[in-house]
Amino acid sequence: GCSDSDGVDMYGLDGEEMWYADFNKGEGVVALPPFADPFTFPGFYEQAVGNQGVCKANLATSIKAYKNPEE
Repeated sequence: GCSDSDGVDMYGLDGEEMWYADFNKGEGVVALPPFADPFTFPGFYEQAVGNQGVCKANLATSIKAYKNPEE
């Protein structure tokens, strides 16, 4: 969720998606199947928003430091 085009931040276990932050909708989404034990993710969305801000700031610093290299 660090680029201008990405809109999610995902948490998983053993390669399976458990939860993701949908920044376009402004909410966290539990992606566990209905048969799984109920599980909550308190504070995960707020943490994902903060991490996204840090990542974008670091990305901008790196682009400036490396003089905007090609992808």
